[in-house]
Amino acid sequence: MAVPLIRFTTADDERWGVVSSNGVTALDGQYTTTADLLENGRDDWIAASRRPPTQQLDAVDVLSPITTPCRVLCQGANFRQHAIDSGMDPDNRAFNLFFDKTDASVTGPHSPVVRPAHVRLLDHEIELALVIGRRIDGPVTISDDTLRDYVVAVTIADDLSARDVQLPQGQYLKGKSYRGFCPLGPVLAVLDDSDYARLDDLELQLYVNGDLRQIDTTANFVYRPAETLTELSEFANLSVGDVVLTGTPHGTAAASPPAIVRRLATALLPEHVLWKLFIRRNLGGPFLRPGDTVTATIRSSDGLLDLGEQRTPIVAAH
Repeated sequence: MAVPLIRFTTADDERWGVVSSNGVTALDGQYTTTADLLENGRDDWIAASRRPPTQQLDAVDVLSPITTPCRVLCQGANFRQHAIDSGMDPDNRAFNLFFDKTDASVTGPHSPVVRPAHVRLLDHEIELALVIGRRIDGPVTISDDTLRDYVVAVTIADDLSARDVQLPQGQYLKGKSYRGFCPLGPVLAVLDDSDYARLDDLELQLYVNGDLRQIDTTANFVYRPAETLTELSEFANLSVGDVVLTGTPHGTAAASPPAIVRRLATALLPEHVLWKLFIRRNLGGPFLRPGDTVTATIRSSDGLLDLGEQRTPIVAAH
């Protein structure tokens, strides 16, 4: 069964610990980075999992389990229904869509996220984040059987996106990388052999102010983790502690018109006019506003792989 780790601070220190229903058991060692923990902390977290808690969970501040600097690579339209909503045929996809976020976007699982003053269309995207456990510095062929050699853990990510920057400007990197736009955690679930089959049986749920916005299971991935990492290795280096976000389910706030409408509009209107209409059309939509709280969970149907609950308050820029 996966070992659920968190990175946390108390009044005195910053530590890693094993989290349980009874609290948190701090590890004995000090690990300054996620990579340091994953490469050197196994005996420590196994020993800690056998000891009673040293802190109550509500008495500590939980941090992102992914330390920076790191790489944050992402997939787009990787759930079947989301691909359909984006105007793609998931059964006839010609390519896997990749982009990235800067690590300036990484923040904790309960940290407030500031909506930049110029952003009006702030969107949520719950995603399963794969945590790399072995350096990739050249092309490799990864199968379901060898995935455990490269993915050591998983956590929750929210790929927050400024749609009015990302889409009209074609600025994926900028629109997805404002500070705080990648909440991660709370749990870093270090996988054991029995958990890899559960990666195809994880339910993702995202709520805004208690209202369900996104729900789907990883059984509906278009590209599964092994083939995704195989393709990534052709053009990207990955280090221990880097993360790969595997796409979001349908239910994001941005609404795309049907493909035929888009084609007609493109033929009749200049591009800058189209995007002005897009922004105007979406201003009344269910985008995130200051005062909202986003709640995200990921867990397997048997409950044995549970990544905890991420709670992100959205606040206004000062």
